[in-house]
Amino acid sequence: MERHYRMNPIRLVIAAALIVLGAACTPIYRHHGYVPPDSDLALVAVGQTHQAELAELIGRPSSQGLLAGSAWYYVGSRWEHYGARAPREIDRQVVAISFSPGGTVSNVERFGLERGRVVVLSRRVTDSGVVNIGFIRQLMGNLGNITADQLID
Repeated sequence: MERHYRMNPIRLVIAAALIVLGAACTPIYRHHGYVPPDSDLALVAVGQTHQAELAELIGRPSSQGLLAGSAWYYVGSRWEHYGARAPREIDRQVVAISFSPGGTVSNVERFGLERGRVVVLSRRVTDSGVVNIGFIRQLMGNLGNITADQLID
């Protein structure tokens, strides 16, 4: 005896609806921007790498400071899209690279987003070379910089 199994159309519609609902509830992650990985940032030598070399080492920045040669910023974020809810940012990384007036890298900092606050994840800074100078010494050092016409005005 042959038995033909026939699926009820209502069951077919319910099964299809459950599959669609299950797929709609799966989170989708999207990445925006670019942040160089730590392995690439390790190639940047603070105080030695020049701004012209930086684009070849780690790529062009997402944005730059307002003043020419002031800083480069690499910004990347990860967004979660879940069903009909509004997308939400779940991770943000910012790498800020500052330059000295001579055009060499003076500072590399990595910032993240933690509980809605921007936090410093890592920082590499060149030594400024400024020795702890007392107030009197600073005052005495400025005496020779005053001109007569500054005293009159």
